[in-house]
Amino acid sequence: MRFDTTLTAATGAPLRRSFVRRLQVNLTARCNLACHHCHVESSPRRTEGIDARVAGRIVWLLAHSPGVRCLDLTGGAPEMSPHFRALVEAGGRLGLEVIDRCNLTIFQVPGYSELPEFLARNGVSVIASLPCYTKENVEAQRGRQVFEPSIRGLQRLNALGYGAGELPLDLVYNPVTAELPPDQGELEARYRKELRDRFGIEFRCLYAITNMPIRRYAQALERAGRLEDYHSLLAQSFNPDTVPGLMCTDLVSVGYDGRLHDCDFNQQLGMPLGPGRLDLWEIESLDELAGRRIATDRHCFGCTAGAGSSCGGAIA
Repeated sequence: MRFDTTLTAATGAPLRRSFVRRLQVNLTARCNLACHHCHVESSPRRTEGIDARVAGRIVWLLAHSPGVRCLDLTGGAPEMSPHFRALVEAGGRLGLEVIDRCNLTIFQVPGYSELPEFLARNGVSVIASLPCYTKENVEAQRGRQVFEPSIRGLQRLNALGYGAGELPLDLVYNPVTAELPPDQGELEARYRKELRDRFGIEFRCLYAITNMPIRRYAQALERAGRLEDYHSLLAQSFNPDTVPGLMCTDLVSVGYDGRLHDCDFNQQLGMPLGPGRLDLWEIESLDELAGRRIATDRHCFGCTAGAGSSCGGAIA
């Protein structure tokens, strides 16, 4: 089942970017964790990351792209990039919303203990991964001895004004098993009650994100003999109502090498921004990328299945 054929049959048109409002930068593949569902295959052994030349060009382009409203920093653990803090500060000077996609346990790693205070001082929006509110489910997906540091990280952020205060703190849920996420609103209510009652933790929103069958997660599914079944589940759950809200319609993704992609998933699959293969030095403004056709493949069913899935959770 081809995604482009399914999409055209449902909507009558291929997928195109309407404008660029968000620049998502994959700063590094290095991470202090090696989660089972990670589509980047991040781990402490990975060394790839942006260099000073790429970081400088990102800042230059942002200054010349008036349509962009958000700088979205991801990884790996984006904070482990030596250019993370400079990009945060540059984004703030340009008046952008700056997002840190944080695994929470990074605060316990030597050399990163003051990160919460840095994030708060700079008004950074934190989107934190917490695949469940129970230790068993979190550590089944992310590894042993991860749950308590995650909870302590959330409590530190709360103490600095994140969640219940003026600073945005959102959580991310990924299914532990090969299934679609449950209803996001109902799940958010359960998270809110459990985290508040058990740990005194407050947050703004919960994002339910579908696991993408690429890289490490695809390999795990294949070993279990579930990969094709999961692809079929996603394809059969295609929902055309999700298409207008897909993240690729207003986002551009940058890899550590400076190449441009339609989304972070395409980046990890080596699919260049369609059509063509562009990098940061071949454009004078990110606004130029509006109207371009978006490169798709069957993993795109993951973003359009059920209620849909994006960097901001469910769509429909």
